[in-house]
Amino acid sequence: MAKTWVLAIPVVFVLLLGFAFFYPKVENSFVYYPARDYTMLPSDWGLMFEDLPFEARDGTKLHGWYFPGSGKGPVVLFSHGNAGNISDRIDNIRRLLDCGLQVFIYDYRGYGKSAGKPSEAGIYKDGLAAWDALVKQKNILPDNIVLFGRSLGAAVAIEIATKRKARALIIESAFTSTKDMAKGMFLFQLFSPFLPAHYNNLVKIKGVSIPKLIIHGTNDELVPFRMGKELYDSALDPKTFFPIRGAGHNDTYVVGGKVYFEKFCGFAKAAFLTLDFQEKGR
Repeated sequence: MAKTWVLAIPVVFVLLLGFAFFYPKVENSFVYYPARDYTMLPSDWGLMFEDLPFEARDGTKLHGWYFPGSGKGPVVLFSHGNAGNISDRIDNIRRLLDCGLQVFIYDYRGYGKSAGKPSEAGIYKDGLAAWDALVKQKNILPDNIVLFGRSLGAAVAIEIATKRKARALIIESAFTSTKDMAKGMFLFQLFSPFLPAHYNNLVKIKGVSIPKLIIHGTNDELVPFRMGKELYDSALDPKTFFPIRGAGHNDTYVVGGKVYFEKFCGFAKAAFLTLDFQEKGR
């Protein structure tokens, strides 16, 4: 029995080594579902917008849409989820504009009109470049920017919050890390203790000091509701947790309806108005 176990050790080691080598590629195949073609344009909805091309620091050419709205409210820097592209979020954007916000939504590398191929390091660079584009190309003050990330985009929004200045952070349907996600996936459960904690939102959010709104559907079928609660519990004050009863992973703003947008827009505007009051009081 002991001899069999000794002989098995090299086999197990080779399996683990092989899995560790191929895991990043496997992980990416589960994480990214980009689409190049647009399903619609903002003009189809009668929305005023402008194309905003910009570039990441590694030279990757990126693209986004800027919606000025009324031009008075804070600007939501929208980091979208892992599937499709910016054209799939137009209805969501329209509703944010309706409540008085401005929006800049962009595609990560490999999505829509953005060049390149997505990776964890790459999409972080893209998010930082999007912030830079708002500040340097559109002359938006950092204190007028509200970072928003949904699902995978939450990891990008949190990364931006750790590297750039902003007024507030909103994350929705966010996971704690891909390692934690792997624990609930049959194919990866056995190896999950040995996996790296990529997209480690749970650790990073502890270093974000700006006001935070954390949104999660109670019936999220992809990212367990408990992960949203764990992120909230780990976050620094000031923070607010907004559970959406009955919502899944992709229908939060639909199920949440009027209450969702009152909460979202109210939080963004409150942060903006607080800053405005403070500036006038100086």
